[in-house]
Amino acid sequence: MSVETVPQRADAIAAAALDGAKAWSLVSLSERRELLEEFAELVAQQASEWVRIATQIKGLTPNTPPVGEEWVSGPWATLNYARHLVESIAKLEQGTSPTEGFDVRPVPGGRMAIKVLPHTVWDHLLLSGFSAEVWCQPGASAQEIRSTAGLGLREPGAVRGTCVVLGAGNITSIAPLDALYVLYADNRSVALKLNPVTDSLLPVYEAIFKPFIDLGVVQVFTSDLELGAAVIAHPDIDAVHMTGSEATHDAIVWGPGAEGAANKAAGTPQLRKPITSELGGVAPIIVVPGRWSKRDLEFQARHVATMKLHNAGANCVAGQVLVVSSSWDQKEEFLAAVRRALSTAPSRPSWYPGTAGRIKAARVDAPSAEVVGGTAERTLLPALDPTADEPAYSTEYFGPVLGVTELPGTGSNFLYRAVDFSNDRLHGTLGANILVHPRELRSMGADAFDRILEGLRYGTIAVNAWTGVGYLSPLASWGAFPGHTPDDIQSGIGVVHNGLLLARAERTVIRGPFRPFPRSWATGDASLTPVPPWFVHNRTAATTGARLVSFSAAPGWSKLPRVFASALRG
Repeated sequence: MSVETVPQRADAIAAAALDGAKAWSLVSLSERRELLEEFAELVAQQASEWVRIATQIKGLTPNTPPVGEEWVSGPWATLNYARHLVESIAKLEQGTSPTEGFDVRPVPGGRMAIKVLPHTVWDHLLLSGFSAEVWCQPGASAQEIRSTAGLGLREPGAVRGTCVVLGAGNITSIAPLDALYVLYADNRSVALKLNPVTDSLLPVYEAIFKPFIDLGVVQVFTSDLELGAAVIAHPDIDAVHMTGSEATHDAIVWGPGAEGAANKAAGTPQLRKPITSELGGVAPIIVVPGRWSKRDLEFQARHVATMKLHNAGANCVAGQVLVVSSSWDQKEEFLAAVRRALSTAPSRPSWYPGTAGRIKAARVDAPSAEVVGGTAERTLLPALDPTADEPAYSTEYFGPVLGVTELPGTGSNFLYRAVDFSNDRLHGTLGANILVHPRELRSMGADAFDRILEGLRYGTIAVNAWTGVGYLSPLASWGAFPGHTPDDIQSGIGVVHNGLLLARAERTVIRGPFRPFPRSWATGDASLTPVPPWFVHNRTAATTGARLVSFSAAPGWSKLPRVFASALRG
């Protein structure tokens, strides 16, 4: 039996993608909705197997709290997105905008913001106290936002060709979510190449995409670098979308090694087709000084630990630089609480390839590095110089390494300094986090605070929440702040998720409760959300995650008590 060569395999994948584009052009809106509904049902059916394999990939002990991360960031994120995208398609079928029923308001800089969370009664109950707005680009009017929503689904027959989607290896919902966005929003057929780390999930991905695979509009494959490069370069592949590292992006666009560096310097890309990307970055956690109770200090310290240690730090939006005020009289108490939170979070392996080398480099670069405990890898880099070119400001460690820097000031004075520092010193623009007591928010005023947010150039901004909540919000946009170019790519170009299919999304702003229920009521948040299931200290995260998947598969009042019962024990 003859074995296919790499060029032959690349030809076959590209030919199938070309046939898939033609087939997709014949699929009506209603049929596309039905395919997505079937996809959602298959995700629910495959959820347990999906989590079992992800648990093995990441070296987790089955049925322990860290497995909850796999339920929430894997099948739940995928299922929740599919269900919401179905609603957007249904509105287009009815001749209305996906934005019908969503409020729009003006925000600073000539922008309009559309409120995407909470929207349903389930949002109000399951994510009580959380909200999200998509801020659109300056000059986009409310009428334009509504009339252009739909992207490629506004003309489903006008398919835009073929696309290779390069799946990420860290979060298992990224590959299917990116594929769905390219398929529906960009209106292209999809050749989904898996990251080698997630190759063992191929049977699950093939199972959930079966309706699309049978139609010929999606194919899922594993490959080595040679085949991947051949498919990307194939003339019948019209576009590329990737989630990964800046180094991988540059190797694709400019070429590998010295040749790629020379091409980049000369401005002569090797890749001459459109490429969109989400590439991570160095995410700040800005802590606005205020008068916090001891329980506030402990809770928000655990919040910081979650931003850093979720998925063992192997997240493109993991918090990496903690920005605190040197003028805050509770600074040392808070940093002590952060050290405790990092050390007491449940142990889990630093599973992502290359983590040990990156941690070693971080410790060598910062002589003051502290090994905080919990696992051997957890590292704090205290007292980073805000005026120096610290490696932690430009290197995405993709592991359990947290830097700390201090700036002077209080209130809005400190916050403006922190915004400038984050914009000017930290590499990338994917996500930024702000922790601020409601008392300080009231003191600044809502309009003034929005003006501060306007100046923070990040694709997702989370206030008293982690930007990972933006990833989990199906109607929010997800991607870098607009403006990057191929020769200065940083966090990438374009967005995904964006369940309302907005044409000019600029950023998403997430807001959450400063305190969990029931203490949230003391600050006027009126939130019912206990310790969220994505918190690394949550004791019932695995049970809550599994019940969230079951609920999203078929929402109903009878399922809510089981979800709440588990969540409240967390």
